[in-house]
Amino acid sequence: MENLPVPLDRRVWQEAQALRRAGLQVSVICPATADYPARFEVLDGVEIHRHPLPLQARGRCGFVVEYAAALYHETRLLFEIQQRRGVDVIQACNPPDLIVLAALPLLAMGARFIFDQHDLCPELYEAKFGRRGLLYWALRAAERLTYACADQVVTANDAFREVALSRGGKGGCVASVYSYPDTTWLRAEKPQAAPDRPVLGYLGVIGDQDGVDGLVRAVDHLVHVDAFTGFRALVVGDGPALQGVIGLARELRVENYITFTGFLTGEKLAAHLAAFDIGLIPDPLNPSNDRMSMNKVFEYCALGLPVVAFPLTETRRLLGDAGVYAKGGTPEDLAAATLPLLRDQALRAALAENARRRAARFDWAREARKYLRVYDKCLGLPEALVFEERRRAPGALLPGE
Repeated sequence: MENLPVPLDRRVWQEAQALRRAGLQVSVICPATADYPARFEVLDGVEIHRHPLPLQARGRCGFVVEYAAALYHETRLLFEIQQRRGVDVIQACNPPDLIVLAALPLLAMGARFIFDQHDLCPELYEAKFGRRGLLYWALRAAERLTYACADQVVTANDAFREVALSRGGKGGCVASVYSYPDTTWLRAEKPQAAPDRPVLGYLGVIGDQDGVDGLVRAVDHLVHVDAFTGFRALVVGDGPALQGVIGLARELRVENYITFTGFLTGEKLAAHLAAFDIGLIPDPLNPSNDRMSMNKVFEYCALGLPVVAFPLTETRRLLGDAGVYAKGGTPEDLAAATLPLLRDQALRAALAENARRRAARFDWAREARKYLRVYDKCLGLPEALVFEERRRAPGALLPGE
């Protein structure tokens, strides 16, 4: 994988752990970051190989440089692992859809290939830059190549599965595996909060496309237009747009209402999440987000939180009556949807109960079994072999290339 390290990428880390518990040897190739600088380590029996990146891209030219550097390191590390312990299966987790280029030499040597489609990269590009152009069509070509090389495709939801079937023509080789959380780490004692100071919470990556700037503008609207100040906002996460949204909060004079924690793990993360009273999903309206299953949906429901979001099709389908949805796509619409929940503790409690009921359906153990069946098919093993019943297979498996 190229865009996040493990164990920070929860989906890939849970996949790696599922494979390891099934008795497989697992190596992950991913980028190094300030929070995960070690070039090599073994966590819970999973080998993690991290490589440097020259920059954290923001514009089109920056992405070309970043992806070229990543491909070089991915190819280099793949061959190192191949020489040391062998590779039977390579799993490429997008974005981008270029990782298949690093895998091609080993595929020619007989390795199998699984495409784990986290995002629709062409739609993601269009949402980020507001246009199509040459790079959009290059991404469509890279997606077609990745589909063509894949023995099996894993998608993050059923909407992406339909895309894989229509654009990739993969027939019975596509399985949807949702990124449901392992909820054990989310279960923290909720602190005794002041009933007149509810906490708006955001958990996730803070990139240009994630809508955290819209969250800040919604807080500005609540404070300076609606004159409602009996709340605070807690933004948990890091990313390339963090400093920009901190500056925006100062510019709009709402820095006293928003706390940006940066990157958190372990007990500190659990404690901050336990302080949330309302979960915010500010990801804006666009074709990419409309079909995306946000991790925040599953995590907020596991925490028993009412949720405020824009009216994205997949988000509404997953959240149902656990959410309140903005009428439009502006920060003002997000503020208008949030205000009734801030004012009404009974309404928050009712939606929180709906969220807990929803969370009961989001079972990672079931998804892990579906995921392991993909490897059964790829390796030609009987489908009944899952988890502890699985025999150790030779060679290395790469769930996060």
